[in-house]
Amino acid sequence: MGVLAPFPAAVDDPLARHSIGVIKSGQARSGAFVASPAFPVYRYAWLRDGSFCASALDLVGERQAARAFHDWVAGSVEAHRPMIESAIERLGDGETPPPQAMPPARYTLDGALEQPDEDPWPNFQIDGYGIWLWALGEHLNGRRVPAAQAQAIELVARYIEATWPLECFNCWEEFDGGEHASTLAAVAAGLAAAARLLDEADHAAAAERVRARLLERFVAGGRFKRGPVDDRLDGSLLWLAVPFAVLPATDPRITATVDAISRDLSSPRGGVYRYPGDTYYGGGEWLLLTSSLAWHEALTGNRNGLDAARSWVRAQARPNGDLPEQVSEHAQAPDMLEPWLQRWGPIATPLLWSHAMYLIAEAAAAGS
Repeated sequence: MGVLAPFPAAVDDPLARHSIGVIKSGQARSGAFVASPAFPVYRYAWLRDGSFCASALDLVGERQAARAFHDWVAGSVEAHRPMIESAIERLGDGETPPPQAMPPARYTLDGALEQPDEDPWPNFQIDGYGIWLWALGEHLNGRRVPAAQAQAIELVARYIEATWPLECFNCWEEFDGGEHASTLAAVAAGLAAAARLLDEADHAAAAERVRARLLERFVAGGRFKRGPVDDRLDGSLLWLAVPFAVLPATDPRITATVDAISRDLSSPRGGVYRYPGDTYYGGGEWLLLTSSLAWHEALTGNRNGLDAARSWVRAQARPNGDLPEQVSEHAQAPDMLEPWLQRWGPIATPLLWSHAMYLIAEAAAAGS
């Protein structure tokens, strides 16, 4: 399966078994995955989180559950086809639709649009659509594309082809400069997957244009940077090679980026931060990013780095095995922890995405 390989050893790993249970219990009857069942603000289904959850379940043989997620995405996309077609048409006519006219980064568990509330989140971000196409390609792995999914693939591919040059929110639901390396990497991977799934050369050409933009505008000092005018590191840069394959994992620009993240964006204990200056719940260390580092290290043969990242993630498990979104013992902005606790309550635990990335990293470790 592309950069993923089956993980039969999961049945012998208590934390892996628990992770499978957390992800499956967080899957609604619709096939959607809730981001966190115990954190009310995360009661939605993100395409990004869910795609990694589906990929993790594929690795441990839970293909039916993974298929249910992909069917849910395809159905949700088709249910909102008029909105998506309208956005593509308006962009083709030279008009930029307002964010609320764009399909969302997250849906309700039933595949509907969320209703605005007193604390709305930005919802125009396109990375999740690219990540879904990538994950579906991994799921099918050369198998025939179901007709209903083929229609959704084509629609989503046309949508991200039309929207990738626009400024949008990034994978952390933050705008910053509106242009983000991880977003473009996800789009390039999604378009490349759509090209393979549909045997459509135009999508492959579009993927190459996005990749060229990344290489032209998002590299400085021999490594990738967060944005074209933002030289900071970002943990999401780990995904550029693994799994989004913008460049091989051994490319010097990737190596320099990963080395910089390991050196400058990791805590004294080894957990990976999102980016310098993060203040969300104090800006702590994120488990899913540390597992992303482990994934990369496994595929490049850095056993010391792999073992250190895996050990750190395992050490963050709650007594019942639940993995949180982040931990704050070495927070970048400790004075910002309490305001978030007062606003939204304890850090999201369990976070399905944390469990998914743990499984993926363990699968990579088992195959290394």
